[in-house]
Amino acid sequence: MPSDYSLSDLLERLYENQHALEAAIMELTLLVEQQGASEVGGNVRGALETMRENAGHIKQGLARLTKRDIG
Repeated sequence: MPSDYSLSDLLERLYENQHALEAAIMELTLLVEQQGASEVGGNVRGALETMRENAGHIKQGLARLTKRDIG
């Protein structure tokens, strides 16, 4: 395992963690909604939508950073 990670490597791992957290939170949201807490589910879905929107910007930034590191 390398001792130094580039900034783009670090950010890529954070991006992957964000997606993993989104998936886990959605699973919990579905469970909560099945138990009748639709308002809570709606609130969580709103937060997840913000995460999805931000993920696109993060991915674009990572692509630029990676391209800069390679180029």
